[in-house]
Amino acid sequence: MKFYDYPIISKESSLPVFLVSVGLNEWQYHVKCDKGDNYAKALYCTKGSGVLIMNGEKHIIKPYTAFFIPASCLHEYYSTDESWDTHWIKPSGKSCPDMLKALGFDKPKIFPLPKEEITYLDHCFRCMHEALLSDKVDGNFRASGYLYSFFIELSRLAAKGKGSVQIAPAVTKAIAYIDENYMKQPGLESISKAAGVSSQHLCRLFRQTLNCRPMEYITKRKI
Repeated sequence: MKFYDYPIISKESSLPVFLVSVGLNEWQYHVKCDKGDNYAKALYCTKGSGVLIMNGEKHIIKPYTAFFIPASCLHEYYSTDESWDTHWIKPSGKSCPDMLKALGFDKPKIFPLPKEEITYLDHCFRCMHEALLSDKVDGNFRASGYLYSFFIELSRLAAKGKGSVQIAPAVTKAIAYIDENYMKQPGLESISKAAGVSSQHLCRLFRQTLNCRPMEYITKRKI
């Protein structure tokens, strides 16, 4: 299942906070915003893995991870396998900055989601889509109500998590090296040297983190 909802904004623009867009990607394509987006964006995933780059810093996104990208924040993200799904929403409104700040979303944020507790978050997400789908004229009024509930629940889950997602430094170094040299088809030994670990250990870390080997990652990065 995948969908992309971009409601026509009219009367709901008078609301303090309203929904600009919501969508679900079964396999996340490469997104690159060199100048940032006009709107803040919240995303979460439940399967697969990918790489997120915000303000020049690389982060590996694993299943059941959420991340928040403020408006105008330079960012890029792409899948590292064929199953990375992303659920995303964009809010707006004159009170949107205050709401986001009050809930702890005034800066870039990456945090794990408790797998057993995302039922209500997913419910709010689905209800936004269903509201827009069932009523093309006034559906965004109902969707915007679920939007507020979504961010309150996302804030609760962020506070309950352990903060940021911890990834082995060797994987981060290897990803950075590959991203700079993948067109030269670097070998496993050179990648391992850049990461500061043995080839065998690096392969093990890649399988644990990205569910692929370093050389498979290079192939996917080219695609």
